[in-house]
Amino acid sequence: MKKPVLVVMAAGLGSRYGGLKQLDPVGPHGQLIIDYSLYDARRAGFESVAFVVRPGAEGDFHAAIGRRVERCLEVHYCAQSLDDLPEGFAVPAGRSKPWGTCHAMLAARHVVDGPFAVINADDCYGPAAFRALYAHLTSGGDEREYAMAGYRLENTVTENGSVARGVCAVDGGLLREITERTRIERRGGGICYTDDGQNWLPLPPDTVVSMNIWGFQRNFMDAAWERFPAFLERALRENPLKAEYFLPYAVEQLLGEGQARVRVLPTPDRWYGVTYREDKPLVVSSLARLTAAGTYPENLWA
Repeated sequence: MKKPVLVVMAAGLGSRYGGLKQLDPVGPHGQLIIDYSLYDARRAGFESVAFVVRPGAEGDFHAAIGRRVERCLEVHYCAQSLDDLPEGFAVPAGRSKPWGTCHAMLAARHVVDGPFAVINADDCYGPAAFRALYAHLTSGGDEREYAMAGYRLENTVTENGSVARGVCAVDGGLLREITERTRIERRGGGICYTDDGQNWLPLPPDTVVSMNIWGFQRNFMDAAWERFPAFLERALRENPLKAEYFLPYAVEQLLGEGQARVRVLPTPDRWYGVTYREDKPLVVSSLARLTAAGTYPENLWA
């Protein structure tokens, strides 16, 4: 069996954060958030990483992280180009927005030739998720069974504003569906969501949510590419400048067709991220605390 590849989606613009947050240091020696995820992935068993970046950003990522980790990991750079589309489709006039997370994953299809995991570059997921994903991907099980790390909602929300989360329905350890809640906040000592900005409904703190960390077999790349034209046909009619091909959307299509199932791998770790600039001090202090506790070495790549 071929060893899994880690696909890192790093082409986002970080609009709410106000900059390219993937390259903003958070560790005691200038480490980025992605340093910690790569370190966790490497010690879980991953040996190859594919960074999906904006066209022209390869040099920035090599200087910021690739040069540092290439002693321990095989590193690839894959550009998420707007015009990387199936035959017969073209970028609509005025479109500058990337095509979404599933399209970002597909940018790595030329370097992934076996099982693979997918993560965001601006999230710190903790070591448990990578251990569970690597074990699943190397278990030699059914190629139609994928995996997703499932987080407790209370371990993923910020004190500084609203977040979007994929709320998961899980049955017998398998993902049944994902409901996107685009505005979740801490309110009145609890966690609530709203669909209309007026009515707030509670969500239990142990609700399972997706943080966009997945494990797939290579056949998922082919399945997502095959379903891309149907998405584009609808998108070009309804919302040509902003529609996005999201990774959970492609997963749910396969679930609905009975072509796949997704094993939810519960993780006890807290997720850390910088959705807003105000989140950064908490991330910095939390990583410093984890370093002092021995979870991470002072210098990750020494």
